[in-house]
Amino acid sequence: MKTTIKPIAVLVAMSALTACSNESSNEQMVEKPKAQQEEMKHNIDIWPALDFEVKQDADIEAKVETLLATMTLEQKVAQMIQPEIRDITVEDMRKYGFGSYLNGGGSFPSNNKQSTPQDWINLAEDMYQASIDASVDGNAIPTMWGTDAVHGHNNVIGATLFPHNIGLGAMNNPDLIEKIAEITATEVMVTGIDWVFAPTVAVVRDDRWGRTYESYSEDPEIVREYSASIVKGLQGHADGDFLSDKRVISTVKHFLGDGGTEKGDDQGDNIASEQDLFDLHAQGYVGGLTAGSQSVMASFNSWHGDKIHGNKYLLTDVLKDKMGFDGFVVGDWNGHGQVKDCTNESCPQAVNAGLDMYMVPTDAWKPLYENTIAQVNSGVISQSRIDDAVRRILRVKFRAGLFDKPSPANRQYSGKTELIGAKAHRDVARQAVRESLVLLKNKGNVLPIKPNQNILVAGNGADNIGKQSGGWTVTWQGTGNNNNDFPGGSSIYDGIVEKVSAAGGKVTLDVDGDFNEKPDVAIVVFGEDPYAEGHGDRDNLDYQRGEKSDLALLNKLKAQGIPVVSIFISGRPMWVNAELNASDAFVAAWLPGSEGNGVSDVLFTLPNGEITHDFVGKLSFSWPNSANQAVVNKGDEDYQPLLPYGFGLRYGDENVLADDLDATLVVDETAMQKKVFFDGQMHKPWLMWLYSGDEQLEPNANTHTIGSLSYRTVDRLVQEDSIQLTFAGKEKAGIRLVSKSNFREDLRSAIEANSKLTFMVNVLEKPTANVEITLACQKAESPDDNCGASLDITDEINHRLHHGWSSISIDLACFAEKGMSFGDAVVPFSLSTSGQAVIQIGGVVYEPQPKEEANLTCQ
Repeated sequence: MKTTIKPIAVLVAMSALTACSNESSNEQMVEKPKAQQEEMKHNIDIWPALDFEVKQDADIEAKVETLLATMTLEQKVAQMIQPEIRDITVEDMRKYGFGSYLNGGGSFPSNNKQSTPQDWINLAEDMYQASIDASVDGNAIPTMWGTDAVHGHNNVIGATLFPHNIGLGAMNNPDLIEKIAEITATEVMVTGIDWVFAPTVAVVRDDRWGRTYESYSEDPEIVREYSASIVKGLQGHADGDFLSDKRVISTVKHFLGDGGTEKGDDQGDNIASEQDLFDLHAQGYVGGLTAGSQSVMASFNSWHGDKIHGNKYLLTDVLKDKMGFDGFVVGDWNGHGQVKDCTNESCPQAVNAGLDMYMVPTDAWKPLYENTIAQVNSGVISQSRIDDAVRRILRVKFRAGLFDKPSPANRQYSGKTELIGAKAHRDVARQAVRESLVLLKNKGNVLPIKPNQNILVAGNGADNIGKQSGGWTVTWQGTGNNNNDFPGGSSIYDGIVEKVSAAGGKVTLDVDGDFNEKPDVAIVVFGEDPYAEGHGDRDNLDYQRGEKSDLALLNKLKAQGIPVVSIFISGRPMWVNAELNASDAFVAAWLPGSEGNGVSDVLFTLPNGEITHDFVGKLSFSWPNSANQAVVNKGDEDYQPLLPYGFGLRYGDENVLADDLDATLVVDETAMQKKVFFDGQMHKPWLMWLYSGDEQLEPNANTHTIGSLSYRTVDRLVQEDSIQLTFAGKEKAGIRLVSKSNFREDLRSAIEANSKLTFMVNVLEKPTANVEITLACQKAESPDDNCGASLDITDEINHRLHHGWSSISIDLACFAEKGMSFGDAVVPFSLSTSGQAVIQIGGVVYEPQPKEEANLTCQ
């Protein structure tokens, strides 16, 4: 497939969501370890039959069967297809009658980030009317719009954004959680949407996982209770206004075990026992499904090597048959394409396993629709399985009243834009911020602060609503936002100004901590930049490795005798011993969302010293005692965190952390191993792209031609373990290894291990122009401004002409010195030239070795 692209620096800014389409699905497949090749011995008795609060209704069941009997196969399969708003038109909806559609994170009506609530309503109304237009195929079944409203209606400008789940877990307040979900449902319904992909009920075991902040706790008990509360807040109570005109459909996700993958690998393999799978990872489903959640989203991860999207035992035998779930199972973003022997365009295995609805963004929806119909006609998928899937979808639509409710533009809350970010909603979010804060250190009772003093506010998170809100905020990764994208919201600095100004004090904001008049106290707000799935995965928990600019700021203030209060923004517990040592008080603020003023409610007293709000948050995740202690959970046999699950100081409590915590970083030896990118095949999560000028191509055969570049596989040690590039010299061309979906990958451990970039070359024709090696990165805070570094290796290439295979090694520090940020890597290797040449390449790796062994110096 050829596409038009921007020049080299901008390749790495490819649309992450579009790139999620799995054109080469085999790359993500997880093969079973040899020890697991034999069929697992399942124990179905582990799983309970749930007592659902929502019972089947005979009238609804009769309506479902009557409608089902009138539907053609094409209409039924269309109910099972969920495309994305960027990939379908209103006319597509009219022609096919899709059962549902979605907007992905960072997807908006007309691709306009500044879309108004009315723009969302208009699209919802147009899609709905098209779906019930029976003039084309006689099908008048209303469609559903699903959205990731995971901490408020987070795709819509001006919506109330609540703390992410990790902060809500620290509150441990199920009643407030239900209020939050109800408010989210209200704001979602203002825009005409009727289905929310929440709650996420992952129980995280390894905090290196980039979705840790989407989990409420490492404790399944909190997750179970919260799941029930969220479902009731979104859908209503089974004995009350269940799925009334004030409620939306909920989705408990991701089934099953996404929080327990090895090494916290996003979409990786969970090798827990079946008992642990239930005891730890299934409790959110016990809570949410019992409360009446009508849909379940299948997970990207595998269980013992089997992708969940194709796991019949879990999706059908356990979830549907034993637990008794009678709603429908929806896939995740092209997750079916990761099942063995599947592609995004064809996967009968998923339907046969129990998937009822394919989530199929990109233009893969049409061939998937056609292939699924053909597979039913050929007997690969049984008619009874199709009927079961559609029966479940229709059951939910009837329960939700979609056949009887007014169209989206005419529903109770639709168009009432005053409800988007309403003060009453923001007040609840502000309360949640207050209750989510966890006080880790308070030496000398520096907190609370009297507001009538001279306050310095520093750190790049102080006046940054986007940073404090994290991922899944307006955009998918939460990047590219500024304070203007949050009308009605408040930064943490805004809240401090509100308190201090009212008391007659003085506030100075300086990100770098500079001042003219020495302050009485400094409040420094810093932490992780926004990220979402994939981008957020790390290889250890050391905060700001190799940079430590925030630590330098804290130490600068401390050296001047200024009391330092640290407000730490993060999506997980992190190893911050050095930062704790440099702070008099330290607050884990997590990702508080749009109401940053809730932080100041707790930090400050009234002018007379009276405390209005104390700290009540407690750690729902254990705090690590080293950078490598990513797996430390309540109940572990050898449980030695720095701060235990449930820790959290209140005002007046004895401080437990001194200023002498061990801040020595010890790199995990396993992280210093060779990182292999290409050895005849690409290694996850990296892909190979060829490019010439503005064209790019992912190789899927042993020969290709693109523009002025010809590609073929060649043999070096074994068959087809290397490639040959023939450059015609008409334009700049080359090869890039890129991270899948443009995820930023953390490769800082390679720098810490003094690694070299090493690759094999065989030069068959001398280049007529310079040859460059380029590494590229992408900063979270400025995703449109790519970073990286290039080195000219023309002399090295020329010296190897007709010398057979040899290696070139380059100290990675050479690239770091020129601006490559290895913590934000998106291209770990690229070779290019605008001249003529024939060069063979193999064995691209980063490998630790003494610096003096490099055979190419920095240039």
